[in-house]
Amino acid sequence: MSLEFERKLTIPAETKKMYPRTSEMAEIFNRRDAEIKDIFSGKSDKLLLIIGPCSADHQDSVLDYMNRLRKVAEEVKDEIFIVPRVYTNKPRTTGMGYKGMLHQPDPNAKPDMFKGLIAIRELHMRVIAETGFTCADEMLYSENYRYLDDVLAYVAIGARSVENQQHRLTSSGIDVPVGMKNPTSGDFSVMMNAITAAQNSHTFIYRGWEVHSSGNPYAHSILRGYVDKRGQSHPNYHYEDLLLVNEMYQKHPDLVNPAIVVDCNHSNSNKQYAEQPRIAKEIIHNRRVNNDIKKLVKGLMVESYIEDGSQPVDGGVYGKSITDACIGWDKTQRLIYDLAEEL
Repeated sequence: MSLEFERKLTIPAETKKMYPRTSEMAEIFNRRDAEIKDIFSGKSDKLLLIIGPCSADHQDSVLDYMNRLRKVAEEVKDEIFIVPRVYTNKPRTTGMGYKGMLHQPDPNAKPDMFKGLIAIRELHMRVIAETGFTCADEMLYSENYRYLDDVLAYVAIGARSVENQQHRLTSSGIDVPVGMKNPTSGDFSVMMNAITAAQNSHTFIYRGWEVHSSGNPYAHSILRGYVDKRGQSHPNYHYEDLLLVNEMYQKHPDLVNPAIVVDCNHSNSNKQYAEQPRIAKEIIHNRRVNNDIKKLVKGLMVESYIEDGSQPVDGGVYGKSITDACIGWDKTQRLIYDLAEEL
């Protein structure tokens, strides 16, 4: 019934000093940041594709995947802007199971948060240096964002965190686009309230400081499906769902840069990972037939890795997810090319 205080962790400034971002990384970050914001503001009509492993579990296989993705990204760059998923901390419904690289840099070893903080910063920096990508991550712990704020291109707020006041207020002080997922219940009004909070300025306590945020004009919605009171999954990526969110945005004229990113997995696929390509293509079709949907739907999220499916933490298959199941590399490559042709 008590907390055991293991050790005091380094603060973000100390960690950044230990692992500093180079001038080359800063240039890549700034260039890509401008391109992503152009998509959300409507200056660019490219499709944003946030794609990669459910969780970044092993540096070698993650970097292998990123290098493969880099080659494909270059081929489709006129139609698609790719932001890889490097999700280093994972929410768990029951609190049990692998919680990501932040907790366990080695998935088969005991948790070590100090090593985890170093490992996740090092991985994000290696991806930038070796591939030229800046990546997306989920903000599971709002107080930890500062450890990565100079390397992250995109921040996702999960379905279980979107109602949390601290996540909403912290998002209002983030300089890159932040996606607010609909809650697991599926209530769109919760998601819209989170976006409103994130787009406005606030005064609040953060990491022991009184801070003032300026508001994030690129906060937007992520549709990920929902679960009803019987525990059954339901999608919310269909034509009618997209029109409904569009109507809700119109009722909030104070919100700027209205946007949707559709998560093709989770409850939208009923965790049937192989359905993701079909879902992605349906959304692209809906963008073609309705100009309002085309303007509003800025991107897709896809869970993808080197091998199809998932495995236990100790499964030992290289490049196979140890959390949610992902489509493998062959399906990933085919999907990206198909999307580029349809845009």
